[in-house]
Amino acid sequence: MAISIRLPVAALAALIGLAAPAFAQLGAPIMPGDQFRAPAAPMPLAPAPAPRPASPAAEERRSPLQRPAVIPVAGSPLAEPTYDEGTLGRIAGAWQHYQDLASQGGWPVLPRTVRLAPGQTGPDVATLRRHLAITGDLPANLAAGDTYDEALAAAVKRFQARHGLVESGSVGPQTAIELSVPIENRIRALASSYDRLSKTSFSFGQRYVVVNLPAAAIEAVSGGEVERRYVAVVGKPDRPSPLVTTFITNVNINPTWTVPLSIAKKDIVPKLRKDPGYLARMHMKLLDAAGREIDPATVDWNSDRALGFTFRQDPGPWNALGVVRIDMPNPYSVYMHDTNHRNLFSADYRFQSSGCTRVSDPRDFAAWVLADTPGWNRARFEASVASTQRIDVRVAHNIPVAWIYLTGWASRDGQVHFRTDIYHHDDAPAKPFMVQLPRPVVTAARAAGFSLQSGESRPEGAPKFEEVSYLDSQ
Repeated sequence: MAISIRLPVAALAALIGLAAPAFAQLGAPIMPGDQFRAPAAPMPLAPAPAPRPASPAAEERRSPLQRPAVIPVAGSPLAEPTYDEGTLGRIAGAWQHYQDLASQGGWPVLPRTVRLAPGQTGPDVATLRRHLAITGDLPANLAAGDTYDEALAAAVKRFQARHGLVESGSVGPQTAIELSVPIENRIRALASSYDRLSKTSFSFGQRYVVVNLPAAAIEAVSGGEVERRYVAVVGKPDRPSPLVTTFITNVNINPTWTVPLSIAKKDIVPKLRKDPGYLARMHMKLLDAAGREIDPATVDWNSDRALGFTFRQDPGPWNALGVVRIDMPNPYSVYMHDTNHRNLFSADYRFQSSGCTRVSDPRDFAAWVLADTPGWNRARFEASVASTQRIDVRVAHNIPVAWIYLTGWASRDGQVHFRTDIYHHDDAPAKPFMVQLPRPVVTAARAAGFSLQSGESRPEGAPKFEEVSYLDSQ
C-alpha cells in the first residue's frame, strides 16, 4: 500500500536520490555515514532569508503569543552535536516517521489552558498519557489510565527536556503550549529544516562551531563531540541573524566597536536628537570620512548629514562588544562577541540582538578558539583582557563556523527536537511535488527512537522581558 505525500523541492531530490536505501531499513537509527549528505564542497556564504510576514493561514497555525520561550540549553547529551555529517539523514528519518504517525491520526492535543500536576486524575490526564505514549515519552503499555502517577511525571520531564523546558514534571503554561501543537506543525518544521540544510555546504573540520539560531545556542565541536555548549543571544525578529557558513579567523581582545549604519540609524541618531551628550556618556567618538574626530555639538542631527559619520566606541566595560569579539569574515558583517548586558543570558527569551550573536561565556569560548594557537592559553588571554589594550590574535588554524536555522532536527540519540520559527522562515511556500513512497513500518520507526521536542511560544499572561539594544537606555 502506498501513500501520497508532499515534499519541498530540495527534500524531494534528496529523498529520491539518497534516502530511499536508508528508509528501506528504517528500523535502524540513522547515523553519520548513511549517505544522506551531499559530497563536501567549498564553503559558500549562505544567503540570509528575509523575515516574511506570516500568511493568515500561517498565523492561524502559529500561537498568537509572539515571544516564545527558549530555556537555557537542554534536550540532548552535552557531547552530541546538533549539526554533523549525519544530521540531514536523521531529519529525513524523523520526517518519515512523523508522516506515518500523521497518517494514523497523529496525537491528541491538550488545551493550552490545561494545568496538571502529580496526584491529579481526570480526562485531561488520560489525554496526556495517550499523547506521551505516541511521542515515545511514556511506555506504550502505560498509555491507559487517568492518574498522574510517578511514571507520567517522569514522561513529562522527558518531554520537557526535549522541548528545552524546565523539567518540573508538571504541566504548566509552556508545557501545555507544546502539548497543544499538532503533528502537522512538527512535520512542517522538519521538512523546512531539511530543505534549508540541504542547500548548505559545510566542511566539517576536526574543530568547528555551530550556532542554531532558533535554539539560541552555540556548540564548539572537536573530534565529533561537543566540548563546549553556550547560551546565546541572537537577532530580534525584526533584525534577524543571517544564515552564514564561513571561518573564525581572529580573536579581538578589548575591541573597539564601529557602529553599523543600521544601528546608527535606528538607535544612536534618534538618541542624539534628544541628548547631545549621549556619545560622551557612552565613550564614543564621532569620526569623519578621513578618520578625524568631530565635535558632536557641531552637527545638526536632524539633517541628512547625520548619517555621514562613523561612530566608534572605545574599549572598556561600557563597550557593546564587551571584552572579546570572535571575527568571522562574511558579507553581513556579523560576528560573535561578549556583551555589557549580561542579564539577557538568564532570560528565557533570547532574541534580543541586532543580528550578531552574543556568547554567555565569551572568555571561555575565546580560550577554546585559541587552544591551537601557539603561545595562547587561558592565563595569557585573561592577562591580555586585564591590560585593557586592544590586541588582535590571528588563530593558527581557521575554524569552520555555521549559523544554521533548524526548527526541527534529530540528534544521534534518536531524539527529535523542535524550536519556534522565530523568523517565520518555515512559512516560505515550498513548491509541492507528489511522490509515492512505501508505507514505513511503524514499529521499526519507533524502535529507532524518534520522539518529539519543541518550543512554540510564550503563554498568555506570562511576564514580558525588556528588549535591550546594543546600547543602554541611559
